[in-house]
This record gives sequence, C-alpha cells and structure tokens, in this order.
Amino acid sequence: MPTAYGDLTAVILALLALACIRFESALAVPMLWLFNIAGLLDLIYANISTFKDHVDPAQLGASYYLAVLNVPAMVVVHVLIFAYLLRRMDKRRKQ
Repeated sequence: MPTAYGDLTAVILALLALACIRFESALAVPMLWLFNIAGLLDLIYANISTFKDHVDPAQLGASYYLAVLNVPAMVVVHVLIFAYLLRRMDKRRKQ
C-alpha cells in the first residue's frame, strides 16, 4: 500500500512539473527537483520493501517483467534528470 501511494505521489508531481515546464512557470525547476527526489525515493523504498517482505518473484507472474525492465529504466531517467539539474546549477554559478 505505501508503494502505491508513493507511485501516485510521483505521478502527480511529474504531471505538475510537466505543466510548470510547459507553461514556463518559475516553479518548473523546483517542481522538477521535488518530483525527481520523491520519485527516486519511491523507487528505492519499493525495492527495499520487496526484499524486506520476502516477495517471491514467481508469485508476480507477468508483473515480474515490469519490475525487471521498468525499474532500471526509471532509475536511469532519474539519474539523467539529476545530472541535467546539477549541470544547470553549475552553469548558473559560473555566470
């Protein structure tokens, strides 16, 4: 249940960040930071709770492939967003 709420929170924050970016709001960068931190923490929590709760991969059925393919891809996307945000901060400091 907490993982589902974390996923829902990440989706809502992602949509809000996307809307802020689309409408060129001053809140775009802070919302992107908030989404990225919350989303990555949700992924970390979900992986930890999977091991803590002794989830058997055989019981996941086809959902196993979602976890095996999507979770690493989402982590890569979060890392890329962090790299972009940090590079943007570095460029602003140099100006």
